[in-house]
Amino acid sequence: QVPVVESGGGLVQAGGSLRLTCEVSETFYNRNAMGWYRQTPGKQREMVATITLARAINYNWAVKGRFTITRDDVRKMVYLQMDNLKPEDTGVYFCNKVLYNNPDWNQGTQVTVSS
Repeated sequence: QVPVVESGGGLVQAGGSLRLTCEVSETFYNRNAMGWYRQTPGKQREMVATITLARAINYNWAVKGRFTITRDDVRKMVYLQMDNLKPEDTGVYFCNKVLYNNPDWNQGTQVTVSS
């Protein structure tokens, strides 16, 4: 079990916005670069956006310019603001530490974008 709780998913029309929230345990938050990942139908899980403790940010090319990742050191939260959503953004979104081939994942939060 990953010590995070993802929320904020839902159903939205194309062009709309959603904000995903990840509540992180204090130790996990303070020790790790964090990221949002997604699993879309028919594809493997992929990185959406990551943010280090020093606020270095990396985006998947498919979301760059539309999504914004931030982290709040006081609340121990990681956010993903998703604007101009497209049907291909539909999937389950996960919050987790940045780790190559990470074996541990929670249930995530479903995002569905209708056309």
